[in-house]
Amino acid sequence: MTAVTPTKVAQERKSHSRQTARMALVCRLILSDALSILIGFSLARRVRGDEWLRPDGIDLMWVILPAFLVVAIIARGYSLSVMSDYFESARRAVVALVQTFLLLFAVLFATQSGEEISRVALFVAMGAIAVPMLALRYLSALWVNRTLGNRLFDDLVIIDGVPAPVIPDTLQVDAAQNGLRPNLDDPALIERFALMTEFYDRVIVACPPERQVAWSIMLKSINATGELLVGGGNEIGAIGLGTVGSSRTLVVSRGGMALSDRVKKRLFDLAVALPALVVLAPMLLIVAIGIKLDSPGPVFFRQPRVGRNNVMFRIYKFRSMRQESCDVAGAKSTRRDDDRISRFGAFLRKTSIDELPQLLNVIKGDMSIVGPRPHALGSTADEKLFWEISHRYWERHALKPGITGLAQVRGFRGATEKTDDLTNRLQADLEYLQDWRLWRDIGILFATLQVLVHPNAY
Repeated sequence: MTAVTPTKVAQERKSHSRQTARMALVCRLILSDALSILIGFSLARRVRGDEWLRPDGIDLMWVILPAFLVVAIIARGYSLSVMSDYFESARRAVVALVQTFLLLFAVLFATQSGEEISRVALFVAMGAIAVPMLALRYLSALWVNRTLGNRLFDDLVIIDGVPAPVIPDTLQVDAAQNGLRPNLDDPALIERFALMTEFYDRVIVACPPERQVAWSIMLKSINATGELLVGGGNEIGAIGLGTVGSSRTLVVSRGGMALSDRVKKRLFDLAVALPALVVLAPMLLIVAIGIKLDSPGPVFFRQPRVGRNNVMFRIYKFRSMRQESCDVAGAKSTRRDDDRISRFGAFLRKTSIDELPQLLNVIKGDMSIVGPRPHALGSTADEKLFWEISHRYWERHALKPGITGLAQVRGFRGATEKTDDLTNRLQADLEYLQDWRLWRDIGILFATLQVLVHPNAY
C-alpha cells in the first residue's frame, strides 16, 4: 500500500462520494412524491370540480404538499433504508399520506370548513396520489437495486500493524505510512483523522488488540459507522457484529445521526436562528455600541473551538474582556470577579447575551441551537486538559456543538476548576448524544430560557 495523505483521501472521495449520490436519490424521491400529489389533485378536480377543493379560496393541494413532506420526513420516508427496499418505502409513504389527510380532516373539523369541501374529491385525491407515488417509488427502488446494488455506501479500511485483509470495493490505507497511529492526547491527529474520514459512511480499522480501545474512541467521535476487525476483547464497547468482504467486524459506533434526523435538526436550527437574529438585531446593535464605548477593541471575540468530528472552527461571542486580556487559547477559566472582564462585559456574561453572536455560527452550519457546548483546546480542570481526564471526551464531538445543551440546563455552567466540573458535563453530553430526539431539543431550548441568568454565569 502506498502512502495517501488524509486530506488527499478526503478530496478524492468528495468529487464522487456516494453521499452525494444518495442525496440525489433523496431529492429525486421528494420530487416524485411532489409530482404524485400534483397528479392526484389534478385528477380530483376533473372528477369533482375545482371549487370543492378550494375552501375560502385556499387551494388544498398547496396545503397537502408541504404537510406531506414534513410528515414523510418525520416518518423516515426518505431514509436510506427505503432506497432499495420497495416494501418499506411503500409502507412509509402510505403511512405518511394517511397521516397527512387525517391531519387535514382534523383541521377542517376544527375550523368548521367541511361543508365547503367535497369529501369525495378528497378521497379521490388521496387514491390518485397513492397510485403514482407507489409506482414511482417502485421504479426508484428497482433502479437503485439494478444500478447500484450494494454500493450505496463508501467504505474506508485503515490497516494498523496487521496483515491487510482482502476486502473488495474498499479503499485501504496504511496507518503507519499516513501517520495515523491512534493517540488520544494529540488533538491535531484526531482532527486529521476526522478530515480523512469525512466523506465515508463506514470506517473499518484492522489493528492489534492493544490498540483497539484507542481506535474505538476515535471511531466514536466521527460521523460514520465505525467498526473493528474481530480479534480482541470488548473493552472497546462494541455494539454489534458486522462483515466487510469475507471478514467479520465489531461495530463500535453507528455515526452521529441518520440523514433524516440531520435534516430535522438543521431545519429546527434555521427555524430558530434566522427569526431570532432578525428580532434581536436592534438589541445586538445596542450591545455592539456598548462594547465599543466600554473598552477599546473589536466587538466580537473569535476563538478556535472543537467542533463536530473534532474539527476546529471559530466561535463568535461578544467581547466581554479587555482586549489585552483576551485568552484565545482558553487555557485560563473565567473566575468570579475576574479582573480581565470589562464592566459591560460582566453584564453580558451574567445575562448570557455574550453568547448570542453564535446564532451566526448556527446559520453557517458550524453549530446547532442545542448540543454539547464547544470548548477551547487549552481548557483545563485540576490543571489537566479535558481529554487527559477522560479520553471519552472526544466522543462528545460526534454531533455539532450547541449554543445550549443538556449540561447547561442541568446547571453545569461556569468555570471548570475541578475534575467533577468536566465529568458532569461529559456525562450529560454523552447522554444527549445517545438519546437524541427533536422534542428533547425543543424542551432544552425552553428550559434554557429559565436559566439565562444563572449563579455560575460569570
